[in-house]
Amino acid sequence: MPIKIYKRTTAGRRNSSVNIRQDVTTSTPEKSLLVTLKKTGGRNHSGKITARHRGGGHKRRYRLIDFKRNRDESPAEVLTIEYDPNRTCNIALVRYEDDEKRYILAPQGLKVGQKIQSGPNAEPRLGNCLPLMKIPMGLDIHNIEMTPGKGGQMVRTAGGTARLIAKEGDRATLMLPSGEMRIVNSKCRATIGQLGNLEHMSVRIGKAGRKRHMGRRPRVRGSAMNPVDHPMGGGEGRRSGGRHPSSPTGVLSKGGKTRSKRKASNKLILRRRKTARGVQTVL
Repeated sequence: MPIKIYKRTTAGRRNSSVNIRQDVTTSTPEKSLLVTLKKTGGRNHSGKITARHRGGGHKRRYRLIDFKRNRDESPAEVLTIEYDPNRTCNIALVRYEDDEKRYILAPQGLKVGQKIQSGPNAEPRLGNCLPLMKIPMGLDIHNIEMTPGKGGQMVRTAGGTARLIAKEGDRATLMLPSGEMRIVNSKCRATIGQLGNLEHMSVRIGKAGRKRHMGRRPRVRGSAMNPVDHPMGGGEGRRSGGRHPSSPTGVLSKGGKTRSKRKASNKLILRRRKTARGVQTVL
């Protein structure tokens, strides 16, 4: 069983579980593909907090991931399946015929020693990357480009999978994990398969210390703050109501629309994702 639940030896263990990572084959990353990762604490170049609840955490090194998969007509062999502290899915180290090594996102079922390939002439098999125009309809895909040649930007999280449901001319229609139906250029590339580490969402953190190790600081409810700190703060007693739920800067939450009506990509979205209230918007 990939998720391990320990005996209740302490209060922190009582409600926690861990992923034992059966698919990971090594704990030693490739040194040539590592770069240092500077911590920001959620602050921008001016020192102001732009992403709240960030700070601390274990030291990480960033793994350079090949999102473009542009080594066409050159088969590569999978060497290892590794854990990446910077993302929820696992990664795979592959080696090409000229001994060049690269990291790719590891789909579910990818094994050590397996051969993968990229390019228009690649077969639509697990781990191969090819343009959407060459992929049969109905297949699960991930690491999808939004602009040809830019590299995969969509469906890169653990267990993520999209589905190619239609092709017409130079356009392809995708069903994304959120339920959104979106049109992209059929020259955009995608990788075959569903991303691994499906049990990621089943892990229970169990205690605050594990969250601090991940670089996440405590969250405070807006209603527990003062009016000077949050729009929902203040009031006599445990006040509820008075205005619609919002962020500290006043942006509506719980389904409030924040997307610009003049955004250029609106015409490419056939059906919006499910909102917090479970309502889908058809454009």
